[in-house]
Amino acid sequence: MAQARLHSRHISLVPEYWGEAMQAKILHRWDITPKEAIQIQVQLRRQVKTTGEVLIPSAVAGADVAYNKRSDYMYVAAVVLSFPDLKLVETVTLRDRVSFPYVPGLLSFREAPALLRAFERLAHEPDLIFIDGQGMAHPRGLGIACHIGLLLEKPVIGCAKSPLFGSYVEPKPSRSSFSYLHDKVGRVIGAAVRTKDRVRPVFVSVGHNIDLEQAVRFTLACGKGYRVPEPTRQADLLAERAKRTQWQDELSVR
Repeated sequence: MAQARLHSRHISLVPEYWGEAMQAKILHRWDITPKEAIQIQVQLRRQVKTTGEVLIPSAVAGADVAYNKRSDYMYVAAVVLSFPDLKLVETVTLRDRVSFPYVPGLLSFREAPALLRAFERLAHEPDLIFIDGQGMAHPRGLGIACHIGLLLEKPVIGCAKSPLFGSYVEPKPSRSSFSYLHDKVGRVIGAAVRTKDRVRPVFVSVGHNIDLEQAVRFTLACGKGYRVPEPTRQADLLAERAKRTQWQDELSVR
């Protein structure tokens, strides 16, 4: 434990560009089967960069998705906060139809297209992005945070509320304590980070263009007394609010 310091057929992966705000790449098609999605993950994981120094950002972003179990829509939110004071600068919400089934380990194929559309609409480009989900702490080393990072070519941190893959020792109960998350052969793939005294840790892993030490440091630096970092906390609140508001509007016109 440690104490954080603050400081089949082939799927074509030819990159193209789309959108304006953040110039997201198109690395593959999205109308694919789960089997094809796994193949894409295996190919893309070699492109993930687990190094890179992120200078002190002026803006950080977070994104999250809320689902309405009574419809086939998802509600997506992206937020930009100033850093280090973490004040809200900009928000974007949108509704999109769910087109990929829920399959553990393939979340990005369900959510990433809509998340990218939300990021495209941002007027402020963030220096660092938090995604509520896994990065490299994933059975194939390519969780949704890695996928988004590759598509946007931005530093991205995966910060999940529960582990998907790997083992760890419970960190000490005080804030800033963390322990490493290891895969089956002992490689470090992430960290269990205590963001609040005596509260369950969050699970931080590299998404892209950042190392694990910095990912842990920025996760702690983006906390405002809650378990999850402020960028994804605000995105979660906004997505849930959009879901409630739009669902009520839909009911009122029926």
